Amino acid sequence: MNIPATDLMTALRSGHSTSPRLTWYGPDAERVELSGRVLDNWVAKTSNLLQDELDAEPGMRLRLDLPAHWKSIIWALAAWQLGMEVVLGQGDADLLATSEPAAAEDGFDAVVAVPLPALAMRWPGDLPAGVLDYAAEVRSHGDVFMAHNDPDPGASAVRNSGGTAVRHEALLAEFAAGHEPGARLLVRADDGLESALANSLGAWKSDGSVVLVHGDVELTEKLLAAERIHGE
Repeated sequence: MNIPATDLMTALRSGHSTSPRLTWYGPDAERVELSGRVLDNWVAKTSNLLQDELDAEPGMRLRLDLPAHWKSIIWALAAWQLGMEVVLGQGDADLLATSEPAAAEDGFDAVVAVPLPALAMRWPGDLPAGVLDYAAEVRSHGDVFMAHNDPDPGASAVRNSGGTAVRHEALLAEFAAGHEPGARLLVRADDGLESALANSLGAWKSDGSVVLVHGDVELTEKLLAAERIHGE
């Protein structure tokens, strides 16, 4: 049974699949551009890591202790494709993906360390015992995701920082922000992960694309023109 998240991934990898869908501007002149096909590959690899290494399945909860970042969006899409609940606040969860593993609380079935630099091939330095290194593990997983179990459309897809939940069947209708068809949308990372996710889903739902910009990056006219930012 399909849910909106799986239909969205199908659309991203099939329609204009080589066009940019997610572009990231980060510190130290970092720029990452993901086409629909490449975005889908990253999401599939991450879903396969969740399913095959961490025994994730529909209904399980994944807390994202991550800033607004292109890898955070990958993680959310991967969880939704599996039928999991993404926890954006401090609520209880089964699994934790974090950019600060040394500060991770106890009580999770598994903790995954997510290094944020785009070219990181592994976590820089030592990790706490039992913590999985996302950068070192994700590339070995398949580019195509096949779910072992059907997701439940009526189950929770996302729980925001205030504790409000949105079901999988309503993810694009109730959680995604509304945007003009085909927008090339500027999204500011300083507005937080929840905003980045809602705006990205809204842009893609309307066959658009996203330029996600870290707060340390100056939004010059040259950058905005080069990325052809348009639409709201």
